[in-house]
Amino acid sequence: MYATGIGSLPGPDMPGALRHVLGSFEQAWLPELPGRGVGADMVGRTLAMTEGLGFDLQPQGWRLLERSGVDHARARGLLRRDLDELEEAAQGFTGTVTLTMAGPWTLAATVERSRGDKVLADHGARRELAESLAAGASALLAEMGRRLPEVRWRVRLDEPLLPAVVSGGVATASGFSRLRAVDRPQASALLSVLSEALAEQVVRVGVHCCAPGLDLDLLARSGIAQAALDVGTLGLRDLDAVASWLEAGHELLIGLAPTQRPDVVSTPDEIVRRGLDLLRPLALDPDLLQRSLAVSTGCGLAGWTLRPAMRQLDALLEAVPLLAEQLAR
Repeated sequence: MYATGIGSLPGPDMPGALRHVLGSFEQAWLPELPGRGVGADMVGRTLAMTEGLGFDLQPQGWRLLERSGVDHARARGLLRRDLDELEEAAQGFTGTVTLTMAGPWTLAATVERSRGDKVLADHGARRELAESLAAGASALLAEMGRRLPEVRWRVRLDEPLLPAVVSGGVATASGFSRLRAVDRPQASALLSVLSEALAEQVVRVGVHCCAPGLDLDLLARSGIAQAALDVGTLGLRDLDAVASWLEAGHELLIGLAPTQRPDVVSTPDEIVRRGLDLLRPLALDPDLLQRSLAVSTGCGLAGWTLRPAMRQLDALLEAVPLLAEQLAR
């Protein structure tokens, strides 16, 4: 059992964020700092990883184009600087670093085609986008593996829109109707593009979703080995699925510190209580939980201010041995 962060942090200071993350967490991550502006957001950073496609930021959001515009170039520049700073900060670090990126379905439901409407509406375009991200992420991991040979790597795909994609809840670009629901075999196939392309380069490929209704069986069929969920989105009907996920040997990263109210820090005792409320009714083997469970915040902390965000991360670290001790009883 371990603690880690889910992705985003407040402020513009990447070297400072990396010092805290790498200095405190054996299971670290490359933070997202969307407060830096255009190109530093989750979608902008992810598009900076793609290969062979062009994008630019329009008034209505990111759009797929024949060639990159100035905003996509800025996103690529920010990503390169972040990777350089990660290399410098991680000298001597021998733990694991997670690269977070928007998943293929959230990208397809967010980015628009050049001729209008979302990429999600076009089977060929959404496949091309997923393959472009897979190729770019694989090249990035290969490069960082050479630059930081002692580091092990994970990838976590942020998929907040995946439940809406499979339920037909994604609005068209006009907002007047909804795009057709994607059936589960198609949803699984596109996630598999990423999981299969990256499997040999990483410890695990995971999916994070802080929206309710994530289908864990869909993730399992996609080769996804870790599910990252906000405990606040889970109800009684989700308990069997969570138990089955863990018993199948998958990892659960459970968000036990809510993030919806900025700067409201959960104490270690509160984190432990939420963990016990979820896990004790499952009646699972304590050794299984020790091997398969990780603890995080529910979502990112970009909307917080810096000092409470750092306190919340520290509280997660304090909570893990307490939760492990309680579950072992």
